Amino acid sequence: MRISEECVLIRPTSEYASQIAEYRQEFLDAGDSMDGCGPLRRFENPEEYIQVCKDYESTKEVSAHLVPATQFLFIRKSDNRLVGMIQVRHCFNEYLEKYAGHIGYSVRPGERCKGYAQEMLKTTLPFCREIGIDKVLISCIDGNIGSEKTILANGGVYESTVHEPSSDRDLKRFWITL
Repeated sequence: MRISEECVLIRPTSEYASQIAEYRQEFLDAGDSMDGCGPLRRFENPEEYIQVCKDYESTKEVSAHLVPATQFLFIRKSDNRLVGMIQVRHCFNEYLEKYAGHIGYSVRPGERCKGYAQEMLKTTLPFCREIGIDKVLISCIDGNIGSEKTILANGGVYESTVHEPSSDRDLKRFWITL
């Protein structure tokens, strides 16, 4: 079965609370960044995280330094397992425009190199079009070959590499025209 038939994007719900906690812990144990998870690192209680994700979709609920965003879980249907997360930021603030872009994503460490990131990004692009984004900016850490391949496979066109000073890392910027 193809990944596109095997997995589905859904917004975070209480049904997945325990899996969200496990996902978070797997990243913490691996010492890995939780890209595309929004504020998950800060929340030990997955129910609080789920509520914050709902709040982020509303311009009224988002803090002044943030932008409205939609959080998705990428669920493998055969076993109802959370394999990845992807976040779509509806617009830019100064930081997102310079560094992070419209989309961030991650695949849990135990599920990598199976094509999930590529399919998750592909499945998310129609949503971007629905909310009025016609050109998507995505960045990845310079040297993250898997993420770069994911972006390129979805039509990404390299624009530039920028240095993000707060994390002292270089980020490659790509645009996908929808």
